[in-house]
Amino acid sequence: MKRLTLLLTLLFLAGCGSTANKSMQIYQNAGPPTVQISPINERLKNVPELDGKKITVAVYSFTDKTGQRKPSDTMSNLSSAVTQGSEVWVIKALSDVGNATWFEVVERVGMDNLIKERQLIRQTREVYEKELPNGPTLLKPMRFAGLIIEGGIVGYDSNIAIGGAGARYLGIGAQTEYRVDNVTIVMRMVSVSTGKVLMSVATQKTIASSREGADIFKFLDLGTKLLETEVGYSVNEPVNYAVRAAIEQGVIELIYEGHKKEMWKFKATKKEIVKPIKRPPEVKNSKPTGEVKILKGRKDGPTDHIPQP
Repeated sequence: MKRLTLLLTLLFLAGCGSTANKSMQIYQNAGPPTVQISPINERLKNVPELDGKKITVAVYSFTDKTGQRKPSDTMSNLSSAVTQGSEVWVIKALSDVGNATWFEVVERVGMDNLIKERQLIRQTREVYEKELPNGPTLLKPMRFAGLIIEGGIVGYDSNIAIGGAGARYLGIGAQTEYRVDNVTIVMRMVSVSTGKVLMSVATQKTIASSREGADIFKFLDLGTKLLETEVGYSVNEPVNYAVRAAIEQGVIELIYEGHKKEMWKFKATKKEIVKPIKRPPEVKNSKPTGEVKILKGRKDGPTDHIPQP
């Protein structure tokens, strides 16, 4: 029995060593910073292009309306469960959808900074360009939007599904666990001219987490020595990843919903364009003469029985 316990101990210690080596490899091979690709990049690209000019939209805010904190089984957490700056993902999705052929987004989140900078430019020109023949150079007007994108993160439900399995024999055990959370966003499109809510969509994304591990807890030598070791590995889907995916899917749903309501049209692709059939010109004042003419080069069969004119 002691030999078996010693063998299992060596195996677990080897597992711990391999886990530590793997962690060091991940740390050393982390590499330089990279560009973060959209979770649903292919769906964004596959949206049909807009048939017409780009639509100017504005995004003022897209806030967290849940008030949820990060879930923890041991202590209360003061950190928010979801990002507090999700409007950046809304602007990014609107700019990239359909190969960047749909929307032109105007800056409204940092409106105060933009106005201050324009005032600084105007004052500087009034001081240093007042002696020009035409006076100070006028600043171009800001572009206004016809549509506003509103909404926010309205739900974060933790532990909607929990499960796992495990076994233990003589102080030696292994277990696996999983947990599923869910985040929900609501997005609406508002007309600036009328204030009417044109469309509203809701999307959600699950957040999966899993953990696997094994451990030994055993007393040896008549209870005078204690052997305890543990090894495990966990994978947690980033919440920011799920929030971005839900927002991008919401933008896609707004586009298809607008097409369904005939607010805009998709640009026809080359495969969808049907060329008109060319018809032969009509012969005017044509009358039957009773004559049969031979068509040269036609091989429909013998023509000996056709009388020659």
